[in-house]
Amino acid sequence: MSSERETAKAAFLSAHGYGDVRREGLGGDASTRSYERLHREDGVGFIFMDQPPALESVVCPPGASDAERIALGYNAAARLAAGSVAAFVATAAYLRERGLSAPVILAHDIEAGLAILEDLGDGLYATLIAEGQDERPLYEAAVDVQIALHAETPPDVLTAPGGVTWPLLTYDTLALKIATDTFLEWWPKFAGLPAFSADAIADWDALWAPVWVRGEAGATVFTHRDYHAQNLVWLPQRDGAARVGLLDFQDALRAHPAWDLTHLLQDARRDVSAETETAMLERYLAARPDLDREAFLADYRALAASNAARILGRVFARQALLGRPQYEAFMPRTWRYLERNLRDPAMAGLKTWFDTHVPSEARR
Repeated sequence: MSSERETAKAAFLSAHGYGDVRREGLGGDASTRSYERLHREDGVGFIFMDQPPALESVVCPPGASDAERIALGYNAAARLAAGSVAAFVATAAYLRERGLSAPVILAHDIEAGLAILEDLGDGLYATLIAEGQDERPLYEAAVDVQIALHAETPPDVLTAPGGVTWPLLTYDTLALKIATDTFLEWWPKFAGLPAFSADAIADWDALWAPVWVRGEAGATVFTHRDYHAQNLVWLPQRDGAARVGLLDFQDALRAHPAWDLTHLLQDARRDVSAETETAMLERYLAARPDLDREAFLADYRALAASNAARILGRVFARQALLGRPQYEAFMPRTWRYLERNLRDPAMAGLKTWFDTHVPSEARR
């Protein structure tokens, strides 16, 4: 970290009354964002979020054409928030207004990319389950969050006190395509395969296109977008769906109601039992009698397959090639999810594509 950045952070903390707290660095992820825990003398803790704005490409302007988004870069094309503090603040306000447990924002400087947050604690789903806690009640509560969010149509713009706003864009065909297509770019480099031919790419586009179109057509609900056990905190002292602490939601969009469930129930970083996946889908569908059950499950499998391809390419292969080999440990699980989804007869064409162009020895 540059001394200039550290000076700016110290000045921000001092200006908001946190200049004398003890600072503890926290482990980060693959993003450009970092966190610290702030320890006050009375034992109360807070989270300090640092998102240097200059480290990310620009976000998608509302109304931008597909060509404009592609020209602006991956964040705009895929409709990612580039770690925007405005996105985090506005989304947190939307979630809290619905009685859900997003962190309270205690101070922020959007232009500087800094914020002080309520500390929801260390009870991450992934940690608790690894320590032996029963996953079933945790996942039931996480599904109940989805049910609550999907009970209303979200606004086009999210707002927070102080005039902070953020557009809730749609996870549209281009965003789905751009994300899934990262498999074409990164998997051959990682697995030592030749680049896919023009014919193979044309077939890929034709086979995935109906999935992406259905994803956009069904984009009607607020979607966290990264809804899995590493981003959920168990808060048993709270009630109902508020028992689920929500993290890392700044990339939220309007999307298909299956999208967050694919992240939750086909978690790339931990095994979710088939029994739990089935039970949680049934719990969700029982609360949504308005949905066509078979159509929803078909969309769930198709979008889960698209997401698995995205994760294998953009997240895992890319990160491994950038010098983070720890992501390789998650690849076999993600391949199993992808292969399971492709067993749906409706996805036979895509199964054949993968069998033809990515042989079993190149799936690792």
